[in-house]
Amino acid sequence: MPPVDPLRQITVLYHFTDRRNLALIRELGGLYPLATLKEMGVQVPAPGGNQWSRDADGIRGMDRYVHLCFRASHPMEFRAREDGRIVDSIYLQIHPEVLHWEGTRFTRDVANKSSVPINTIEEAREIIDFEVLYTRTNWSDPEIQQRLRQAEKHEVLVAQRIPLELVRNFHG
Repeated sequence: MPPVDPLRQITVLYHFTDRRNLALIRELGGLYPLATLKEMGVQVPAPGGNQWSRDADGIRGMDRYVHLCFRASHPMEFRAREDGRIVDSIYLQIHPEVLHWEGTRFTRDVANKSSVPINTIEEAREIIDFEVLYTRTNWSDPEIQQRLRQAEKHEVLVAQRIPLELVRNFHG
């Protein structure tokens, strides 16, 4: 019997945004990379990233991707709420089909950090901490807590529009 693909454990991915962006997402029919929105002349009502973050994304080419995470918790969302850029956050639930799309990439830390490698999804199979993300474990163990904090920084980068049909909880 062939080995089970570890990616099959992933039943949902997440994209955080402010609810003030939902009308635009509906109007556009999905989620777009920031660079594409810029090329279209679209202004995002409540961008999650600050100017430094958007500049860093542009320098690294990360603005060419829709950024997703593995849990409904991400340190960048926390920072955006803390700074007031996001007032009413929502984690949109994205179908994991996007993992198999051409050009989808993975980072094991916040994608716009200069030292963070950009991996293919094939490489991600060996990097993602599936155990801490998808297995019940001893959450009081400090090592497990540290591994979870790191896994919450992981990003899946989708190099194209994600249509509303793949957003499971979109009600905007």
